[in-house]
Amino acid sequence: MHTFFDFYRDGGVSLILLVAASFAVAGMVKGVIGLGLPTVSIGLLSVALAPPQAAALLVIPSMVTNVWQLAAGGRFLYLLRRLWPMLAGIVAGTWAAGLWLAGRETAWASHALGAALLVYAAVGLSPLRLSVPARAQAWAGPLVGATTGAITSATGVFVIPAVPYLQALGLNRDELVQAMGLAFTASTIALAGDLIHGGQLGGREAWASLLALVPALAGMVLGQWLRHRVSAATFRRCFFIGIGALGLHLLIA
Repeated sequence: MHTFFDFYRDGGVSLILLVAASFAVAGMVKGVIGLGLPTVSIGLLSVALAPPQAAALLVIPSMVTNVWQLAAGGRFLYLLRRLWPMLAGIVAGTWAAGLWLAGRETAWASHALGAALLVYAAVGLSPLRLSVPARAQAWAGPLVGATTGAITSATGVFVIPAVPYLQALGLNRDELVQAMGLAFTASTIALAGDLIHGGQLGGREAWASLLALVPALAGMVLGQWLRHRVSAATFRRCFFIGIGALGLHLLIA
């Protein structure tokens, strides 16, 4: 029978500490600004783990925190009706890319992750605010979803281009937070199916992911506490600068 520590046996205490610190920081970021758990955790874990291994650890903490985020607010059915084409695209894109990548060389994935983080940071720091007209959402939603799914399958990060797209829909703050929770939940489910099919998420990884939930939840509680005591704009700026530096490191390493 698998235990919490089977996955960590080869890496020892240093790997356990890295995982705990990564998910605590990632949870804190998510608690403050409503996103960033996969981006931060996989970015930090990538210094010691391959992207598929890091993505496997992400599954349970991401699912629990996203459902928590999704449950806040009362616009679930409205957002589901409005966003289902994008959500379907996320699932289809993740699984299609997973089938295409199966058995292929994935050494480039860390560089792809670095590029995705740089793009994410650039979008976050940019003063530009995009807007998607209602008439374009019928085709833009599935396209954005499929692209997000393909990036998710390759890197484990599911914010590009889904988050900028959601920010461009003109949702109010509460709707945006809930919409991100909905998109991230769909991405996590699709990623879990992709990893299970590829043999990268089994019993030992599931137990290890469950253990990572503890620091993620602790970090999220701390982040929610900090949200009311630190300027969100200042925190967001520092966050994106850090993400950009990490992305540049992964891209050129």
